[in-house]
Amino acid sequence: MRKLSSLAKFSLALPAGQMLVSDMAKYDPDLSLLFHALADPTRRSILNRLAEGPARVTDLAGPTGLRLPTVMRHLSVLEEAGLIATSKDGRIRTCAIVPEALDPVRTWLDEQRAIWEARLDRLDAFVMNVMKERTK
Repeated sequence: MRKLSSLAKFSLALPAGQMLVSDMAKYDPDLSLLFHALADPTRRSILNRLAEGPARVTDLAGPTGLRLPTVMRHLSVLEEAGLIATSKDGRIRTCAIVPEALDPVRTWLDEQRAIWEARLDRLDAFVMNVMKERTK
């Protein structure tokens, strides 16, 4: 028996005329910014608080236990991702959530759910077919 190279072991044989398209072609840098911003628990807790309504930076900093400059860095990440908007009135900076900024995340998750549901449906059909043939 001929030994296959490690590359050949993992190649995908497709029927003639079909192509495999990489998902990297769909790479969205804005989506990466959103997931980066959502990856941190402190930033998620700030967003949870802002879901109740706009808040001053000092009010957001209090429950975190972090120093103000650290909270400001978290807020800048959220603002860069478009998840919050800030305004300044005198010396008071207020933050508000931008709910529609989560739409690209929701869209991506819905697409992933559809892809995986279809894959699992095909796997289920395959397994059921194999089980039927074994019982014959």
